[in-house]
Amino acid sequence: MTKFAKPLTLRPDPNAAQAQPETAMLLAAGLGKRMRPLTATRPKPLVEVAGRSLLDHALDRVRAGGVRRAVVNVHYLADALEAHLHRQSDGLDILVSDERAELLETGGGVVHALPLLGDQPFYVINTDNLWVDGPVDTLRLLARSWDDERMDALLLVVALARATAHGGQGDFHMDAAGHLRRREPRRIAPFVYTGIQLVSPRLFRDAPEGPFSMNILWDRAMREDRVYGVVHQGLWCDVGTPAAIAVAEDMLRRG
Repeated sequence: MTKFAKPLTLRPDPNAAQAQPETAMLLAAGLGKRMRPLTATRPKPLVEVAGRSLLDHALDRVRAGGVRRAVVNVHYLADALEAHLHRQSDGLDILVSDERAELLETGGGVVHALPLLGDQPFYVINTDNLWVDGPVDTLRLLARSWDDERMDALLLVVALARATAHGGQGDFHMDAAGHLRRREPRRIAPFVYTGIQLVSPRLFRDAPEGPFSMNILWDRAMREDRVYGVVHQGLWCDVGTPAAIAVAEDMLRRG
């Protein structure tokens, strides 16, 4: 057993001296079952949208957001991912977190990579989504909205009605202070998690060993009122299935 009113759009203080996170973890180790048959011979992060792999799109965004170090975890068809990463290091220090021995899921994967991630807040980004920035660069918006005294996790969420190619019923409600809470069973929630977050290493204190979901740590932090949301102002697409690729390409053209 594992231990352990009106929604607010957090507005950055232009006078605040916020440190820009320089490290991001890109989650790229999954089996990509929903993307079959495209993932029969290649890992999901190397599936192409608009002529570039999902992983390359994510690397482009972290470069634009001021990130200097990207940690990428690998498991399924890991050799192909590593070979690809060797060709994509321009402007980034790219490190590989090796999960060949065991797929560790989202939470376990980050815990395994913690020695590479440092002791400052860092981004965690799923590689099976694409986004187009709104008026402000998305990662910089997260950084400017971060409050280290109040937060252990700041999740980028998008309105359910604007969650392109996403078939769920929403993930979170947000209160007037920006706190997130889970969707209730058999109900619809107004916000969808985009797969993009800024977290403190504190979130992973006393974390379980081995494979586990990030949800375990979010739930604990929610009980402590330390999980917040910020609403994405641009476009976002869940690229989880082959059918979503054409939808994502259309979104990128519109963006």
